[in-house]
Amino acid sequence: MEYTKLIVEKQDAVCIVKINNPQAMNALNSTVLGELDAAFSEIGKDADVKAVIITGEGRAFVAGADISQMSTMSAAEGKAFGEQGAAVFRKIEQLPVPVIAAVNGFALGGGCELAMACDIRIASVKAKFGQPEVGLGITPGFSGTQRLPRIVGMGIAKELIYTADIIDAAEAYRIGLVNKLAEPETLMEEALKMANKIASKAPIAVRYSKEAINTGIQTDMDSAIAIEANLFGLCFASEDQKEGMAAFLKKEAPQFKNR
Repeated sequence: MEYTKLIVEKQDAVCIVKINNPQAMNALNSTVLGELDAAFSEIGKDADVKAVIITGEGRAFVAGADISQMSTMSAAEGKAFGEQGAAVFRKIEQLPVPVIAAVNGFALGGGCELAMACDIRIASVKAKFGQPEVGLGITPGFSGTQRLPRIVGMGIAKELIYTADIIDAAEAYRIGLVNKLAEPETLMEEALKMANKIASKAPIAVRYSKEAINTGIQTDMDSAIAIEANLFGLCFASEDQKEGMAAFLKKEAPQFKNR
């Protein structure tokens, strides 16, 4: 598919998705959301992709949703726009392979919500994070009220959302919103290093691990343990499990084949 607001490229087993709307600080409008939806549908069909990186072109990761589009919306139109963004971010969250956000600059509103839909966040030391929506008369609309407390805890999430404060990368790292910090010039190098490390592991085991975490966290502990036990057992039906354990016993590097 041809994209007007995205750059999508593959480097071996890693797919890089770059939001390419720098004139608008990569703001999320219906077009960008539609292209993200299409891109992740295609990525989900590509068995060769073992990890994904999302980043932004220019000074912003995503500076927010497109206020010029939202400013004239009715209640029904606002709900539909929120549902569109939430559905796209849920698709990213549920992609079978891990997704890394390489946050190169402003990640505000919808940009912070996009980063939170990813499995792992690596941020430039110059990045900024925040959910400033209440200062515009709205709530976070792309699942920010749900993911932020799950990542940083209820109290900190409420403070950030109620005050609309914008925090720097160091504070985002301190509260656990960000996994790792990098200098701007090494951000993509660090993201690719992590993505390639993930891609080198047994793909089926990585996918099952993601499924166990994402599904289990939504339920009670006993149900979650049962989910893990089932996926753990399914690993033993894979050739990669045989290869991984045989290579370990031989003190050799495993050659995983994703089957």
